[in-house]
Amino acid sequence: MNQLTTERLVVREWELADADAALAIYGAESVTRWLTPAMGQVDDEAAMRSVLQAWIEDQPNMLPPRGRWAIQRKDDGAVIGGLGIRLLPPYEEDLELSWQLRPEAWGHGFAAEAGHALIEWAFTQEIDELFAVARPTNTRAIGTAKRLGMAWVGETDKYYNLRLQVFRIRPSDLVDPDD
Repeated sequence: MNQLTTERLVVREWELADADAALAIYGAESVTRWLTPAMGQVDDEAAMRSVLQAWIEDQPNMLPPRGRWAIQRKDDGAVIGGLGIRLLPPYEEDLELSWQLRPEAWGHGFAAEAGHALIEWAFTQEIDELFAVARPTNTRAIGTAKRLGMAWVGETDKYYNLRLQVFRIRPSDLVDPDD
């Protein structure tokens, strides 16, 4: 997938030129506190550039729908977030959908809008379900999972050795975000 477009957003591959914008996401403690241990806080632009370089190099080797993408606003071209699809631990079969937005972009429906587009594309790639996990106190992530049409399937400590809420979506669960 090169890019997806929605009413307000473009979901596209990361570029090294995104390092400063990516640092505003992955360098923000209010974002990364929810990502550990899967990803720690990035300390500076040089470190962010290294992370992006690894993501860019990995992308062509990932079996679709796996990957990492930038979320860019159409109106001003600003990179405001990231999306990913990857295997959940123990890295055998469960695919995780994840989203991260810079704090200034919270509360505008961007994660759900971009996530919905990515989910629709992912289900064209011969998969039958996607999962999202969130700490029980991460009410924003739980709310976004529900807005994406994901169903709560329980709580587990199977992933990342943390107690997490688990949400799942299947092709038959797809809903129109305007409903």
